Amino acid sequence: MFDKIAKVVRRYEEVERQMTDPAILSDHMKLTELAQERSDLQALVEAYQRHQKLSEELREAETMMELEDDPDMVAMAKDEIDSLGEQIEALEIEMRRLLIPKDPRDDKNVYIEIRAGAGGDEAGIFAGDLLRMYTRYAEGRNWKTDIVSENATGVGGYKEVTMSVKGRGAYSRLKFESGVHRVQRVPITESQGRIHTSTATVAVMPEIDDVEITLDERDLEITAEFSSGPGGQHMQKNATAARIIHKPTGMMVKIQSERSLTQNKRLGMAIIQARLQEIEEEKQHAAVAADRKSQIGTGDRSEKIRTYNYPQTRVTDHRIGFSNYNLPVVMDGDIDPFIDALTIADEAEKLADVA
Repeated sequence: MFDKIAKVVRRYEEVERQMTDPAILSDHMKLTELAQERSDLQALVEAYQRHQKLSEELREAETMMELEDDPDMVAMAKDEIDSLGEQIEALEIEMRRLLIPKDPRDDKNVYIEIRAGAGGDEAGIFAGDLLRMYTRYAEGRNWKTDIVSENATGVGGYKEVTMSVKGRGAYSRLKFESGVHRVQRVPITESQGRIHTSTATVAVMPEIDDVEITLDERDLEITAEFSSGPGGQHMQKNATAARIIHKPTGMMVKIQSERSLTQNKRLGMAIIQARLQEIEEEKQHAAVAADRKSQIGTGDRSEKIRTYNYPQTRVTDHRIGFSNYNLPVVMDGDIDPFIDALTIADEAEKLADVA
């Protein structure tokens, strides 16, 4: 663990050094970037510095206890050693937690996509129940929700429905909801009172960033060429066409629609920028699609992450073996006990990797 912390401390010191460099001070974008990185590292560095100070105090107290003959002074030194040991242990736990990489998506808004799985009409009705559960949960946190697409069934449910949730930390709280949710109850469509098992899949996807591509002219090869085609003497005598190659991708455009080289160059750069932006957006959409596919599986009953058992008024999350026996309250949006337990389990698993 301390080897990893030492690397963080060195990086922190390097960032601070860079922030005093005159070349960086004149680059607002780079300075902002470094300031954010320093802020992200600061808590761990300060905890480490506090740990170093307490460790030195502990060594001094241990030396004093070894050399001291007065029983009262020895007892005092022992109390101090015990107190310092507890503080150091707590700091080491905190430093392990701070070493866990923060998910950069945690503060993002999300889209929750709910689809009826196995179980026919009852699966669609259950999908509607889950939609209400998440809507109520969001309302309790003063988050804004909107239905962005829906495909309703004729019995009060949904084949599929997608809701946007806008609010700070939405992804951090809802990301563990992805997967197959299973319900066990007597459907309203069941005439003989038999318990059915149905499913709905939930996918929680962070909102895609607005892509802003900035062209670096050092990445461009720009040449002036004579325009081709009709245009009279003006076109023949002046190299007004702009041929631009984006060297990192090999993308090339040639613009001759405007009357001046400057105008054609500006338009060509705008086209390359738009193409690069489209490529980046497609990458993000592909990543979201792959993430969604991995979240929901096939929707089969055997893939469930959580079961809502109405006869027993029990909700069980199978990933952590956690149950709540107040199903009506859960379905009314009180899912924090599950989210808190899943967050703690996830953090414990990550802490185990920080040696």
